[in-house]
This record gives sequence, C-alpha cells and structure tokens, in this order.
Amino acid sequence: MSLTVDIIKSGGNRPSEPFRRIKLYKSLVSVCMSVKVPQGQAEDIADSVCKNVINWLKDKTEVTSNDIRTVAAKHLKRLHQEAAYLYEQHHIII
Repeated sequence: MSLTVDIIKSGGNRPSEPFRRIKLYKSLVSVCMSVKVPQGQAEDIADSVCKNVINWLKDKTEVTSNDIRTVAAKHLKRLHQEAAYLYEQHHIII
C-alpha cells in the first residue's frame, strides 16, 4: 500500500514533505537504542509503532509532524515507557 500523506513541518517555516516510513522507523530505533534497548528489540518496537502510525494515516491526506510524533509516542508508550518519554521530550532536550 502506498500512502500519499503530506507532513506539515513544525513551525511552518519549512515546506511540507511526503510521509516516509523509513524516517519514522529510524527515529524510533534511535530513541530505543539511546535508552539501551537491544537493537533487535528496538527494530521490532519501531516496526510495530510504524504499523500503528500508518494505520492511523490511512484516511488522511495531510497531518503535522507533531501529529505523527503524538501518535507514535502513544503507541511507543505501550511498548517502552522510557523510550516514549525521551521521544516525547525530543524538542525540549535538544
């Protein structure tokens, strides 16, 4: 299945871009590994969260990057609370 969902970037200063699963997947693996989740488990968690986000996106044509982050964090929280906390706090920490 191919999604054609535009992602409106935070702040609106940058142009929108198409949703790319790989970008979400890599950010989820990265946050999991930063809290010492083994790579294989991090990949499984990221895959599960991506599937849930894609399912949520199916009937949408445009969402914000914050919408994606919120939905991903909700599903990540069910699988790994510490990683979800870090994922939610991403902009505050950096």
